[in-house]
Amino acid sequence: MTLQTLILRYAAFALAAIIANLTTQRLVLQFGDTSGYFAAAVRGGTIVGLVIKYVLDKRWIFYDVETGAKNHGRKFSLYTSMGLITTAIFWGAETAFWLIWQTDMTRELGAILGLSVGYVVKYKLDRRFVFADRQMAVSA
Repeated sequence: MTLQTLILRYAAFALAAIIANLTTQRLVLQFGDTSGYFAAAVRGGTIVGLVIKYVLDKRWIFYDVETGAKNHGRKFSLYTSMGLITTAIFWGAETAFWLIWQTDMTRELGAILGLSVGYVVKYKLDRRFVFADRQMAVSA
């Protein structure tokens, strides 16, 4: 895979996860706008985005075709652990934008910015720690 293909594919998968994340958040926030609903929305969106991104990255970015519950469990656990760092970036940006401007549009802008930065960091962590055993066929 060329570097350009890798970047485009990773960006498309990140966009799919972002859309799923924000859609989940909007669904939860339809029930209320208190801090409890906000926290539930952010958590729910994060979980949905994480699962979608893992499935796509595993197969189409890192070409990891290993199967089995033990394999998936170990890799998903590592993938999630690497995501804790990037989730802090995402939640911090989204929450800061909400606290400063308190509009849905700026909250989502903060989420998009935080997720974008987080995904760049996450790719590097996943390549090094989660899918390190996979050979990346990237040519310049």
